[in-house]
Amino acid sequence: MYVQTVLGKIPSDQLGVCACHEHLYVDLSRIKKDEDTRLQDLETVIDDLQLFKMLGGKSIIEVTNDGMGRDVTKLQEISRKLDLHIVASTGCYKDPFIPDGKLTWNRDQLAEWMLTEIEDGIEDTGIKPGVIGEIGSSLNEFKPIEIEMFYGAVEAAKQSGLPLSTHTTLGTCALEQVELFQKENLPLNQVIIGHQDLNTSDETVLEVLAGGAFVALDTIGKTNYRSDEDRLASLITFIENGFEDQILLSSDLTRKSHLSAFGGQGYDVVLRTFIPALRQKGMNETVINKLLVKNPQKAFSIRTKG
Repeated sequence: MYVQTVLGKIPSDQLGVCACHEHLYVDLSRIKKDEDTRLQDLETVIDDLQLFKMLGGKSIIEVTNDGMGRDVTKLQEISRKLDLHIVASTGCYKDPFIPDGKLTWNRDQLAEWMLTEIEDGIEDTGIKPGVIGEIGSSLNEFKPIEIEMFYGAVEAAKQSGLPLSTHTTLGTCALEQVELFQKENLPLNQVIIGHQDLNTSDETVLEVLAGGAFVALDTIGKTNYRSDEDRLASLITFIENGFEDQILLSSDLTRKSHLSAFGGQGYDVVLRTFIPALRQKGMNETVINKLLVKNPQKAFSIRTKG
Protein backbone atom coordinates (compact mmCIF):
# COMPACT_ATOMS: atom_id res chain seq x y z
CA MET A 1 0.00 0.00 0.00
CA TYR A 2 1.26 3.45 -0.85
CA VAL A 3 0.40 7.15 -0.76
CA GLN A 4 1.11 9.58 -3.60
CA THR A 5 2.93 12.69 -2.30
CA VAL A 6 4.20 15.74 -4.17
CA LEU A 7 7.68 14.14 -4.15
CA GLY A 8 6.48 10.74 -5.33
CA LYS A 9 4.99 7.58 -3.88
CA ILE A 10 5.78 6.49 -0.33
CA PRO A 11 4.77 3.33 1.54
CA SER A 12 1.66 4.07 3.59
CA ASP A 13 3.39 3.20 6.85
CA GLN A 14 5.80 6.11 6.31
CA LEU A 15 3.00 8.68 6.53
CA GLY A 16 3.32 9.05 10.31
CA VAL A 17 1.31 11.61 12.28
CA CYS A 18 -0.94 13.12 9.62
CA ALA A 19 -3.22 16.18 9.41
CA CYS A 20 -6.04 15.02 7.13
CA HIS A 21 -7.34 18.35 5.77
CA GLU A 22 -5.18 21.46 5.49
CA HIS A 23 -4.31 24.35 3.17
CA LEU A 24 -0.70 25.49 2.90
CA TYR A 25 -1.00 27.66 -0.20
CA VAL A 26 -4.53 28.89 -0.86
CA ASP A 27 -6.35 31.96 -2.14
CA LEU A 28 -10.10 32.29 -1.60
CA SER A 29 -10.07 36.08 -1.92
CA ARG A 30 -11.48 36.08 -5.48
CA ILE A 31 -14.82 35.05 -3.98
CA LYS A 32 -14.54 36.08 -0.34
CA LYS A 33 -13.19 39.59 -1.15
CA ASP A 34 -11.01 39.39 1.96
CA GLU A 35 -7.21 39.56 1.79
CA ASP A 36 -7.01 37.49 4.96
CA THR A 37 -8.10 34.51 2.84
CA ARG A 38 -4.99 34.81 0.64
CA LEU A 39 -2.69 32.46 2.55
CA GLN A 40 0.37 32.45 0.29
CA ASP A 41 3.33 33.61 2.42
CA LEU A 42 5.56 30.55 2.23
CA GLU A 43 8.03 31.75 4.85
CA THR A 44 5.36 32.30 7.51
CA VAL A 45 3.60 29.04 6.64
CA ILE A 46 6.90 27.15 6.87
CA ASP A 47 7.60 28.72 10.28
CA ASP A 48 4.16 27.61 11.45
CA LEU A 49 4.64 24.09 10.12
CA GLN A 50 7.87 23.85 12.11
CA LEU A 51 5.69 23.90 15.24
CA PHE A 52 3.60 21.03 13.81
CA LYS A 53 6.80 19.10 13.13
CA MET A 54 8.21 19.75 16.61
CA LEU A 55 5.17 18.02 18.10
CA GLY A 56 5.62 14.96 15.87
CA GLY A 57 3.75 15.94 12.71
CA LYS A 58 5.02 14.12 9.62
CA SER A 59 2.38 14.54 6.89
CA ILE A 60 -0.21 16.96 5.53
CA ILE A 61 -3.11 16.20 3.20
CA GLU A 62 -3.38 19.48 1.27
CA VAL A 63 -6.85 19.82 -0.19
CA THR A 64 -6.44 23.08 -2.12
CA ASN A 65 -7.70 22.32 -5.61
CA ASP A 66 -8.34 24.10 -8.92
CA GLY A 67 -10.05 27.43 -8.25
CA MET A 68 -8.62 27.81 -4.73
CA GLY A 69 -5.21 29.16 -5.73
CA ARG A 70 -3.56 25.75 -6.00
CA ASP A 71 0.17 25.76 -6.80
CA VAL A 72 1.70 22.33 -6.33
CA THR A 73 5.22 23.59 -7.03
CA LYS A 74 4.94 25.60 -3.80
CA LEU A 75 3.83 22.45 -1.97
CA GLN A 76 6.85 20.64 -3.34
CA GLU A 77 9.08 23.47 -2.10
CA ILE A 78 7.60 23.25 1.41
CA SER A 79 7.91 19.48 1.40
CA ARG A 80 11.61 19.60 0.52
CA LYS A 81 12.46 22.40 2.97
CA LEU A 82 10.76 20.71 5.92
CA ASP A 83 11.15 17.04 5.03
CA LEU A 84 7.38 16.87 5.38
CA HIS A 85 5.15 14.54 3.37
CA ILE A 86 2.52 16.57 1.49
CA VAL A 87 -0.32 15.10 -0.58
CA ALA A 88 -1.79 17.36 -3.29
CA SER A 89 -5.36 17.35 -4.61
CA THR A 90 -7.24 17.22 -7.86
CA GLY A 91 -10.82 18.35 -8.42
CA CYS A 92 -12.74 21.52 -7.64
CA TYR A 93 -14.30 22.80 -4.43
CA LYS A 94 -17.91 24.04 -4.61
CA ASP A 95 -20.01 26.79 -6.14
CA PRO A 96 -19.00 29.67 -6.48
CA PHE A 97 -15.29 28.72 -6.23
CA ILE A 98 -15.25 26.49 -9.32
CA PRO A 99 -13.25 28.18 -12.12
CA ASP A 100 -15.34 29.82 -14.82
CA GLY A 101 -13.93 27.55 -17.50
CA LYS A 102 -15.28 24.44 -15.78
CA LEU A 103 -18.72 25.74 -14.77
CA THR A 104 -20.31 24.31 -17.91
CA TRP A 105 -18.50 20.97 -17.81
CA ASN A 106 -20.45 17.78 -17.23
CA ARG A 107 -19.44 14.86 -15.05
CA ASP A 108 -17.67 13.03 -17.87
CA GLN A 109 -15.52 16.05 -18.75
CA LEU A 110 -14.69 16.60 -15.09
CA ALA A 111 -13.78 12.94 -14.58
CA GLU A 112 -11.56 12.94 -17.66
CA TRP A 113 -9.75 16.09 -16.47
CA MET A 114 -9.18 14.68 -12.96
CA LEU A 115 -7.92 11.38 -14.35
CA THR A 116 -5.51 13.22 -16.64
CA GLU A 117 -4.08 15.07 -13.63
CA ILE A 118 -3.86 11.81 -11.68
CA GLU A 119 -2.09 9.95 -14.47
CA ASP A 120 0.09 12.69 -16.01
CA GLY A 121 0.48 15.28 -13.26
CA ILE A 122 -1.10 18.64 -12.49
CA GLU A 123 -0.87 21.08 -15.39
CA ASP A 124 2.70 20.89 -16.72
CA THR A 125 4.43 20.19 -13.39
CA GLY A 126 4.54 16.40 -13.48
CA ILE A 127 3.45 16.51 -9.83
CA LYS A 128 0.68 13.99 -9.22
CA PRO A 129 -2.23 14.39 -6.80
CA GLY A 130 -2.76 11.76 -4.12
CA VAL A 131 -6.34 12.65 -3.24
CA ILE A 132 -9.48 13.84 -5.00
CA GLY A 133 -10.73 16.72 -2.88
CA GLU A 134 -12.03 18.75 -1.34
CA ILE A 135 -15.20 18.12 -3.32
CA GLY A 136 -17.96 20.22 -1.81
CA SER A 137 -21.69 20.59 -1.39
CA SER A 138 -23.34 23.86 -0.37
CA LEU A 139 -25.29 24.61 2.80
CA ASN A 140 -28.11 22.04 2.96
CA GLU A 141 -28.05 21.46 -0.82
CA PHE A 142 -26.12 20.38 -3.89
CA LYS A 143 -25.92 23.06 -6.57
CA PRO A 144 -26.15 21.67 -10.15
CA ILE A 145 -22.42 22.05 -10.86
CA GLU A 146 -21.65 20.40 -7.51
CA ILE A 147 -23.68 17.36 -8.52
CA GLU A 148 -21.67 17.08 -11.73
CA MET A 149 -18.44 17.51 -9.75
CA PHE A 150 -19.40 14.74 -7.30
CA TYR A 151 -20.27 12.30 -10.07
CA GLY A 152 -17.07 13.19 -11.92
CA ALA A 153 -15.07 12.69 -8.74
CA VAL A 154 -16.71 9.30 -8.12
CA GLU A 155 -15.75 8.12 -11.60
CA ALA A 156 -12.19 9.39 -11.15
CA ALA A 157 -11.97 7.63 -7.77
CA LYS A 158 -13.25 4.36 -9.22
CA GLN A 159 -10.79 4.39 -12.11
CA SER A 160 -7.74 5.63 -10.20
CA GLY A 161 -8.19 4.14 -6.73
CA LEU A 162 -7.47 7.54 -5.17
CA PRO A 163 -9.26 8.47 -1.93
CA LEU A 164 -12.06 11.02 -2.23
CA SER A 165 -12.24 13.74 0.42
CA THR A 166 -15.33 15.92 0.71
CA HIS A 167 -16.40 19.30 2.03
CA THR A 168 -19.72 19.64 3.80
CA THR A 169 -20.75 23.24 4.40
CA LEU A 170 -21.14 23.56 8.20
CA GLY A 171 -21.42 19.78 8.31
CA THR A 172 -24.61 19.59 6.23
CA CYS A 173 -25.45 17.04 3.50
CA ALA A 174 -23.16 14.37 4.96
CA LEU A 175 -25.77 11.63 4.68
CA GLU A 176 -26.75 12.81 1.22
CA GLN A 177 -23.10 12.51 0.15
CA VAL A 178 -22.93 8.99 1.59
CA GLU A 179 -26.13 8.04 -0.25
CA LEU A 180 -24.70 9.33 -3.54
CA PHE A 181 -21.54 7.24 -3.08
CA GLN A 182 -23.57 4.18 -2.14
CA LYS A 183 -25.81 4.59 -5.18
CA GLU A 184 -22.72 4.81 -7.40
CA ASN A 185 -21.11 1.78 -5.72
CA LEU A 186 -18.00 3.65 -4.61
CA PRO A 187 -16.56 1.79 -1.59
CA LEU A 188 -17.21 3.95 1.46
CA ASN A 189 -13.81 3.10 2.92
CA GLN A 190 -12.38 5.10 -0.01
CA VAL A 191 -14.24 8.22 1.15
CA ILE A 192 -13.51 10.86 3.79
CA ILE A 193 -16.57 12.94 4.73
CA GLY A 194 -15.29 16.35 5.81
CA HIS A 195 -16.11 18.88 8.52
CA GLN A 196 -18.20 16.57 10.65
CA ASP A 197 -17.06 18.33 13.80
CA LEU A 198 -19.29 21.16 12.52
CA ASN A 199 -22.21 18.73 12.43
CA THR A 200 -23.69 19.08 15.91
CA SER A 201 -25.94 16.04 15.44
CA ASP A 202 -23.90 13.14 16.81
CA GLU A 203 -26.66 10.79 15.67
CA THR A 204 -26.18 11.87 12.06
CA VAL A 205 -22.41 11.46 12.23
CA LEU A 206 -22.84 8.02 13.78
CA GLU A 207 -25.05 7.11 10.81
CA VAL A 208 -22.31 8.29 8.41
CA LEU A 209 -19.75 6.21 10.30
CA ALA A 210 -22.06 3.19 10.27
CA GLY A 211 -22.12 3.46 6.47
CA GLY A 212 -18.38 2.77 6.46
CA ALA A 213 -16.89 6.14 5.46
CA PHE A 214 -14.03 7.84 7.21
CA VAL A 215 -15.16 10.96 9.06
CA ALA A 216 -12.95 14.03 9.39
CA LEU A 217 -13.16 16.18 12.51
CA ASP A 218 -11.05 18.72 10.72
CA THR A 219 -11.86 22.26 11.88
CA ILE A 220 -10.33 21.85 15.33
CA GLY A 221 -9.31 25.21 16.78
CA LYS A 222 -11.98 27.13 14.85
CA THR A 223 -13.87 28.01 18.00
CA ASN A 224 -15.95 30.69 16.25
CA TYR A 225 -17.95 27.75 14.84
CA ARG A 226 -17.95 25.40 17.82
CA SER A 227 -15.93 24.96 21.01
CA ASP A 228 -13.20 22.34 20.99
CA GLU A 229 -14.71 21.03 24.22
CA ASP A 230 -17.87 20.17 22.27
CA ARG A 231 -15.80 18.61 19.49
CA LEU A 232 -14.03 16.51 22.12
CA ALA A 233 -17.34 15.31 23.57
CA SER A 234 -18.56 14.27 20.11
CA LEU A 235 -15.30 12.48 19.36
CA ILE A 236 -15.54 10.49 22.58
CA THR A 237 -19.13 9.56 21.71
CA PHE A 238 -18.02 8.23 18.31
CA ILE A 239 -15.21 6.23 19.90
CA GLU A 240 -17.49 4.82 22.57
CA ASN A 241 -19.80 3.65 19.78
CA GLY A 242 -16.99 1.63 18.24
CA PHE A 243 -15.79 3.87 15.38
CA GLU A 244 -12.22 4.58 16.48
CA ASP A 245 -10.90 3.12 13.21
CA GLN A 246 -12.71 5.64 10.96
CA ILE A 247 -11.96 9.05 12.48
CA LEU A 248 -9.39 11.59 11.24
CA LEU A 249 -8.30 14.92 12.73
CA SER A 250 -7.13 18.28 11.33
CA SER A 251 -7.62 22.05 11.61
CA ASP A 252 -8.34 23.35 8.06
CA LEU A 253 -6.34 26.58 8.17
CA THR A 254 -7.33 28.91 5.31
CA ARG A 255 -6.46 32.41 6.55
CA LYS A 256 -3.37 34.38 7.50
CA SER A 257 -5.06 35.08 10.83
CA HIS A 258 -5.17 31.33 11.52
CA LEU A 259 -1.36 31.21 11.72
CA SER A 260 0.42 31.37 15.08
CA ALA A 261 2.40 34.43 13.95
CA PHE A 262 -0.87 36.38 13.77
CA GLY A 263 -2.38 35.03 16.97
CA GLY A 264 -4.23 32.11 15.37
CA GLN A 265 -4.44 28.46 16.32
CA GLY A 266 -1.62 27.33 14.03
CA TYR A 267 -1.13 24.02 12.22
CA ASP A 268 -0.10 22.43 15.52
CA VAL A 269 -3.39 23.03 17.37
CA VAL A 270 -4.51 19.37 17.22
CA LEU A 271 -1.22 18.11 18.64
CA ARG A 272 -0.68 21.04 21.02
CA THR A 273 -4.07 21.30 22.71
CA PHE A 274 -6.68 18.82 21.41
CA ILE A 275 -4.77 15.57 21.88
CA PRO A 276 -3.59 16.53 25.40
CA ALA A 277 -7.22 17.34 26.26
CA LEU A 278 -8.23 13.93 24.92
CA ARG A 279 -5.59 12.29 27.12
CA GLN A 280 -6.92 14.19 30.12
CA LYS A 281 -10.31 12.61 29.41
CA GLY A 282 -8.62 9.21 29.83
CA MET A 283 -8.24 8.20 26.17
CA ASN A 284 -5.59 5.52 25.71
CA GLU A 285 -2.56 5.82 23.44
CA THR A 286 -3.68 3.00 21.16
CA VAL A 287 -6.77 4.98 20.12
CA ILE A 288 -4.81 8.22 19.84
CA ASN A 289 -2.32 6.48 17.53
CA LYS A 290 -5.22 5.35 15.35
CA LEU A 291 -6.59 8.89 15.07
CA LEU A 292 -3.22 10.40 14.15
CA VAL A 293 -1.36 7.61 12.34
CA LYS A 294 -3.18 4.36 11.56
CA ASN A 295 -6.44 5.80 10.25
CA PRO A 296 -4.76 8.26 7.83
CA GLN A 297 -2.61 5.39 6.53
CA LYS A 298 -5.76 3.50 5.60
CA ALA A 299 -7.76 6.50 4.41
CA PHE A 300 -5.12 7.90 2.04
CA SER A 301 -3.68 4.70 0.61
CA ILE A 302 -4.38 4.30 -3.09
CA ARG A 303 -6.70 1.36 -3.74
CA THR A 304 -5.56 -1.21 -6.23
CA LYS A 305 -7.94 -1.43 -9.16
CA GLY A 306 -9.82 -4.63 -9.79
